[in-house]
Amino acid sequence: MNAIRMDKWLWAARFFKTRALAARACDMGRVSVLEQNAKPARPVRTGDLLTIRNDAGEFTVQVLLLSDIRGPSAVAQTLYRETEASIALRLKVAAERKLMLHPEGDREGRPSKRDRRQIGRLRGRG
Repeated sequence: MNAIRMDKWLWAARFFKTRALAARACDMGRVSVLEQNAKPARPVRTGDLLTIRNDAGEFTVQVLLLSDIRGPSAVAQTLYRETEASIALRLKVAAERKLMLHPEGDREGRPSKRDRRQIGRLRGRG
């Protein structure tokens, strides 16, 4: 096997849950090869350097093996090698996201009777 479709490889490498999602990501420009957007039918070859943006973050990976079969996660991780810069950037973004304050974090369940009265006063109800 010399080459395989981009959407099929992305699905087999478990970057996307379905082939349809992988093809849609390609169409939306979230997958690129050497700074050029990749179409779903573009052939992937070993040694290609891919940049993939999905919900988990942005990955820069080098293709090591080709597969059109979706297997276990351990097998899927052998299909590619993520660059050191990509790993460092994703860890940095994850740490920053963790430090951000969430507005829902202050709440402790339902408002008490006293809280409801204060809310009523703020809204202009006697």
